[in-house]
Amino acid sequence: MNNETTNQALEDQELIAKFLKETTLFLGPDPDIMRDHSIMPRSADEDRCMEKFTDLNQIASIRERLQSACEEGFEMVEQMGAAPGAKWGDIITGIYSASGDLTIGSAGGVLIFSALVHHPIKFIIKNWIEEKTVGVSEGDGFIHNDSRYGNVHNTDQSMIVPVFHEGQLVCWVASTVHEGENGAIEPGGMPSMAETSFDEGLKMSPFKVVENYEIKKDLLTFLQNSVREPKLQYEDMKVKLFACMRLEKRIKEVLAADGPDALTACLRYTNESVVTEVRRRISEWPDMTVRTQTIMDSTLRENALLKINLAVTKKGNRLIFDFTGTSPELTNRAINTQLPGMKGMVGQAFMNHIWPDLPRGQAGLSPVEFVTQQGTLVDCSYAAPNSQSLMSIFHSFTVAQHATAKFLYSCPDKYTRVLAPWHNMINTFIWGGVNQHGETLGNLCADLNGMGGGARMDRDGEHALSPIFATMADIGEQEMNEEEVPFLQLVSKKMTTNTQAPGKYRGGMGYTMIAATKDSDQWGFMTTTQGSKVPTIQGLFGGYAGGSYPLCKVQGMDVYDILLKTPEMFKHSIHEIMNEQPFPGAKYSTHHMGMGFDISKRGELYMISQGSGGGYGDPLERDPTYVIMDIEEGLITADWAKKLYKVEFNEQTLVVDAEATEKLRAEYRALRKKQGVPYAEFVKSHVKDTPPENIPFYGSWNDDLDSVYAGSIHDKRDAKNPGPIYVTHPKDVRISELEAELVEVRKQAGLPPANERK
Repeated sequence: MNNETTNQALEDQELIAKFLKETTLFLGPDPDIMRDHSIMPRSADEDRCMEKFTDLNQIASIRERLQSACEEGFEMVEQMGAAPGAKWGDIITGIYSASGDLTIGSAGGVLIFSALVHHPIKFIIKNWIEEKTVGVSEGDGFIHNDSRYGNVHNTDQSMIVPVFHEGQLVCWVASTVHEGENGAIEPGGMPSMAETSFDEGLKMSPFKVVENYEIKKDLLTFLQNSVREPKLQYEDMKVKLFACMRLEKRIKEVLAADGPDALTACLRYTNESVVTEVRRRISEWPDMTVRTQTIMDSTLRENALLKINLAVTKKGNRLIFDFTGTSPELTNRAINTQLPGMKGMVGQAFMNHIWPDLPRGQAGLSPVEFVTQQGTLVDCSYAAPNSQSLMSIFHSFTVAQHATAKFLYSCPDKYTRVLAPWHNMINTFIWGGVNQHGETLGNLCADLNGMGGGARMDRDGEHALSPIFATMADIGEQEMNEEEVPFLQLVSKKMTTNTQAPGKYRGGMGYTMIAATKDSDQWGFMTTTQGSKVPTIQGLFGGYAGGSYPLCKVQGMDVYDILLKTPEMFKHSIHEIMNEQPFPGAKYSTHHMGMGFDISKRGELYMISQGSGGGYGDPLERDPTYVIMDIEEGLITADWAKKLYKVEFNEQTLVVDAEATEKLRAEYRALRKKQGVPYAEFVKSHVKDTPPENIPFYGSWNDDLDSVYAGSIHDKRDAKNPGPIYVTHPKDVRISELEAELVEVRKQAGLPPANERK
């Protein structure tokens, strides 16, 4: 090859390299950003500011003002927001460093929202600041909702605004709301029927929707045209923008008083000091490994057992969460979650339940290490649908809470009470259709915020206190909701008897909801919850989980006619209606809680119950006085109390017979000892080599973490590369069953197969 040919080849290579550098076909999710949950390395500017400002009193003063700004922004969104999630606290505001790290989040709200928004901010920093067609300037605002770029699921929308001082970017602010409706295949934003990511509605990578503090009309119109509730889309975009502008205003007041270097030093010092403190607290935990698991009992479309597996290992100041053995992702089911979502929910457990005294930011999780296999329920591929990621995310929270409680128990300094797992499912009605005012709507009831609290180490859990994902959230006023939607909750916020999780201290209980459509022929409900067959949580240290809670329906009747004519027929509890069946000619049925969107008829009953938190300690150690108090409050019936707690009392006077109670408990303890067998014998009789043959099971079995089952004992796969798993559409399953029945009927009738008819 001569020199001329060589030079030409080099020029061609340079031209190709230049073209590839300047031409990007698609800016998809960046793995370097999405798989990293730690705070960014200290920049040269941060280093300079940290050396300049060392007065911790000044830094604390700035941080307090920034925290107050977040609370003010939170209140603005909660008071002005249109979505149910905005009105009832499923929101948050946060302040981020110039490099995108979440430093301060509002005390109320959904921390996981802010704990994930650092991903899209870092995407903006990497791709848009220097991009000539985009850029980042004062007065800009970026919208975002796609979990693949950093969020929980597509129903959550964030507004992100950069904050400048004299032309220099000093930090970012953001506000996130669970908006609900997003144009998905089913109304309300969380479609359990989604089989691909393209069924899940709006998928907004971070893009600029605001310039000079004004929402761009062309993009606004596009977004409104993509959802069922255009008014909601517009109003809450404005609300989030105004909250960010208020945060910006408060930050500029800090800049005016203390200067940009002091602000930068405060943000960096806050994050670094939290990381240092977390490592110190981890070092106090005992060196050991705790293993736990939970079982998801449905895909929201069919019954199945899907395993979330966790081993937490602590050594020195290292804390490792290892999810090896967790179920593979389901390629065409929406219950998968992106890795950042799982990490964010574990971070929620730390910031809300383990170390709630620390600043609510990204740094609290930064030192924690994670081990996952890509292509699993907690680390799904970008192609997998995840609109119902809450199912696997919430189980990730539970195993994290359950495992860390055993570390905390051994520590003299706990920073909060050790408690059993919180209830972890969104037991509520998602709804949609045309309301009584002729408007098309799609959203949910705030009852999902009424999860029962776990029992604590020294007292019972709180009833329907708050969701695991949001502090200081509310369950709303049903009467306000009924002004906008065409259904009534005929029973609302009534504690569901006999659903408590027993223990020395019982879990906080959930409540009953009985709803019926009234003023629309185009209205329907969804329920998107697991736990109808297998409890979704555990108890702690001998405490039990709560019971299961199927969806119950009564069809073929009109409850409103009944209430007008014979109101005495109506019963105010699910167990009375289902057991006594008071409405002649009606159809009574139970279902798992993964009900897809179902068009309802006037007066038909849809009945569900919010779940209970886990119990703490041995039920035989429960103070009989507390048992009687629960009976008096209608939380448990006398027969259940005697059965669960072995308490003897007069059912008329509720006076406890202390001597008989102690004798009863002693006899039961003796029975336990008699029933006990050595561990090796227990393993021989109870531990099987494979999962049950007649139940679809997904995940590792026993101690084999190198393999996972994919729905059948005949389908065992490599845990590190399980490959796609497609689940047959329930309608196709039913069609196959009916076709098989038809073949058998025709055979018995002496008729030829249907496909042979002329």
